[in-house]
Amino acid sequence: MGLNTLDLLVIVAYLTGVTLFGLRFRGKQRTLKGYFLADNTIPWWAISLSIVAAETSTLTIISVPGLAYEKDFRFLQLVLGYIVGRVVVSFVLIPQYFRGQLVTAYQLIERRFGGRLRSLTAGLFLVTRAAAEGVRVFAVAIVIRVALGGLLTGLSEFGRDVTAIALVTILTLVYTLEGGMAAVIWTDVVQLGIYLAGTLIAVFSIVHLVPGGCQTIYGVAAQAGKFRVFSTSTNLSATYTLWAGIIGGAFLTTASHGTDQLIVQRLLSARSERQAKAALLSSGVAIFFQFSLFLLIGAMLFVFYEQFPPAAAFSRTDTIFPIYIVSRLPHGLSGLLISAILAAAMSNLSAALNSLSSTTIVDFYARISPQSTEARRVQLSRLATIGWALLLFGLALLARNGGKVLEMGLSIASVAYGCLLGVFLLGVLTQRASERGAMLGMLFGFALNLYLWQFTAVAFTWYVVFGTTATFMVGYGASWLMPQVSPPQPTLQSVEGA
Repeated sequence: MGLNTLDLLVIVAYLTGVTLFGLRFRGKQRTLKGYFLADNTIPWWAISLSIVAAETSTLTIISVPGLAYEKDFRFLQLVLGYIVGRVVVSFVLIPQYFRGQLVTAYQLIERRFGGRLRSLTAGLFLVTRAAAEGVRVFAVAIVIRVALGGLLTGLSEFGRDVTAIALVTILTLVYTLEGGMAAVIWTDVVQLGIYLAGTLIAVFSIVHLVPGGCQTIYGVAAQAGKFRVFSTSTNLSATYTLWAGIIGGAFLTTASHGTDQLIVQRLLSARSERQAKAALLSSGVAIFFQFSLFLLIGAMLFVFYEQFPPAAAFSRTDTIFPIYIVSRLPHGLSGLLISAILAAAMSNLSAALNSLSSTTIVDFYARISPQSTEARRVQLSRLATIGWALLLFGLALLARNGGKVLEMGLSIASVAYGCLLGVFLLGVLTQRASERGAMLGMLFGFALNLYLWQFTAVAFTWYVVFGTTATFMVGYGASWLMPQVSPPQPTLQSVEGA
C-alpha cells in the first residue's frame, strides 16, 4: 500500500526532466508572434498531439474511468460529437483565422464587428477559462492526496491540497514562462507519450491481476452492462444520450476548438491553413481512441473490485483510478502512473497559462498602449503568465467544494461557449449582423445558459446548443433594429498592431 522511495524517485525524475526539457526553449522569443505562436514553425502532427494533450487534463484521466466504473460507455456519444465539431471548425472557422496575421481568436471579432465586441468576447474567455481551469488544477490535488498521503500525514486536508496544487503550478509556470508556445507544444508531445504509456501499463496490470484475464473481464463487464454506448432517451436532463452527444458534443467542440484561445492559439501556430486542418481533424481520431481507453479502464476496475472488494467504499468515483494505482501496482510502476497523471495536469495548465496571457496582452494591453515595443509586450506577457498562475492557484482551492470534477469543469466552460459560438457564427455566416445586435444576442445567450445551469435540470451537454441558438437568433433579429452604423474596415491587423 502507498508509494515507496522508488516511486517518489520516478515522480521526481519526471518533474525534473519535463521542466528542464521545457526550459530548452528559453530565450528564443523576441516578438509576440514568436512567444505566442512559435513563429509558425510547428508541424501539424505535433499540434495534433498537443491538442489531444490540452483536452486531456487530470480530471479526464481520473474522472472518465469513474464514469464507466459507475455506469457505462455512454460518454462516447459525446466524443462522436467532438469529431463532428472538428469538421465544422475546419471548414467554417479555420479559413477565417488564416486571412491575416492573427494571434488570438478575438481579433477576428474586431475585424468583423468592432473593438467593443472584441473586448467582450475576450473578457468572457478570460473569466470562464480561468474558472474552468481552476477546477482542472484542483484535480491534481485529488491525485497527490492519494499518492503522497503517507508523506503528508502531518498536514490537514486543506494543507495537502495547497501543497499539491502549488507543486504542479510552480513547475509548470517555470517552463511556460520562459519558453512560450514552443515549450508548451513540445512538452505536450512528451507528456502525451508519458500518460498514454502509463495508461496502457494500467490496462495490462489489471488483466494480469484479475483471475481469468480478458475473458473474465469481458464476461463480468458485459453482464453488468458496462459496454453500453448508445441511449436514445430524449430527456434533456440526461447527460449522455445519442442526441446530446452528437448535437451537444458537436456544438461544444465547435465552440471550444473554434472560439477558445486555448485551442485556436495552437491552430494559429501551424505552418499553414492546410496543416492546421490536418492537425485538428487527426486529433479527433486520437481523442476517440483515447477516451475509449480511459472508459475501458473504468470497466476493468469495476471487474477488479468485484473480485477484490476495497476495504472501504470509495468516497467519490474520481478517486478510484488513483487509489488502484497507489495500492495495487508494483512499486516503480505506481510512480510512473502518478507521473503520467501529473503530465496531463501540467500539459493542460501550461496551455491555459499561455492562452490567458496572450489574450490579456494582445486583446487588451496592446490596444491600450499601441505604441509599446515588442520587447515590452513580451516582457509583460511573462508577467501576465505569473499573474494568471497565482489566480488559478486560488481558484483551484475554491473548487475543492465542487462535485465530480469532469462534469463541473465542462459545465463552467459550456455556459460561456454558447454565446461565444453564436457571436462567431453571426460574424462568419451573416453580413447583416451588427456589433450592437451581436452584443445584445451574446448577453441574452449567456444569461440563458446561466439560468439553465443554476435553476434547471438540463444537462450541461445542451448548454452550448441553446446558448448558441439564442445568441444567433436574438443577435440577428436585433441587428435589423440596430444596424451597423459604420462597419469596421476590412483591413487586417498585423501582430505588431494587435
